[in-house]
Amino acid sequence: MSVIEVKNLKKYFGKTKAVDGISFSVEKGEIFGFLGPNGAGKTTAIRCMMDFIKPTSGEIKILDRDAQKDSVFLKEKIGYLSGTVRLYDKWTGKEHIDFIKELNGKNNIANDLIKRLDFDINSKTKSLSSGNRQKLGIIMAMLCNPEVLILDEPSMALDPLMQHEVYHLIKEASDKGTTVFMSSHNLAEVQKICSRIGIIKNGKMVAMEDISTLRQKSMYTINISFENEINSSDFKLDGIEIIKEMPKEISLGVKGDLNPIIKKISNYRIKDLDIEPASLEEIFLEYYGN
Repeated sequence: MSVIEVKNLKKYFGKTKAVDGISFSVEKGEIFGFLGPNGAGKTTAIRCMMDFIKPTSGEIKILDRDAQKDSVFLKEKIGYLSGTVRLYDKWTGKEHIDFIKELNGKNNIANDLIKRLDFDINSKTKSLSSGNRQKLGIIMAMLCNPEVLILDEPSMALDPLMQHEVYHLIKEASDKGTTVFMSSHNLAEVQKICSRIGIIKNGKMVAMEDISTLRQKSMYTINISFENEINSSDFKLDGIEIIKEMPKEISLGVKGDLNPIIKKISNYRIKDLDIEPASLEEIFLEYYGN
């Protein structure tokens, strides 16, 4: 069952085609990643889905309801996190949370979210760091167990430990039947938690991929220094490019599965190892550039 269905969505601002005819669907309980570089059209598409702006053309259905005609009904069913969390500066976190509870009823998991995200509810929001503002935004989006979660860059401004906690919360919501639509420009992020992704570039959907397929297209740069001299021919495997080599150091470009090269590296005594994922833009150029 498709919980979210978007057909030929277009949003133009004058001559600027922010979203130019994208289509996708998201199934019940799925975590769908909406992936693309900054400026690709992700936030514009989300704002259309939330009926904050009107599409130029196309159709959006959420829970089998028209996202524009049934906007008020749907906002009771959707937990939404904006890419830029906007808050009332004179309110505390508690006042924001209580306001959402009053709007959406008492069936909430606020206390669990507050504890897990280590959030101080008593501070005025004008004094909060960007990370704590993001935490409050996540709490407000998730606290009433919505049927649908629409999250615009959910890990923005969070430290790595807190990012992982947010990923756990998203997975738990999905396991309970919540449908999750999350935008990101972070390839590693969507690989961790999404089952399927749509890739948008310059307002157009350039690919729809299962996450397993995307992993096969992953690219890495590996820099290794060794205790002893190495035989660089050991690292000449399919999908691996030797970028730079010295008697005790080597830099490799790797496409796809890391396990074969990791096995080769483990035959040597390692002094230092750095594995750097390719940027999303590099992967676009390699696989989706045309």
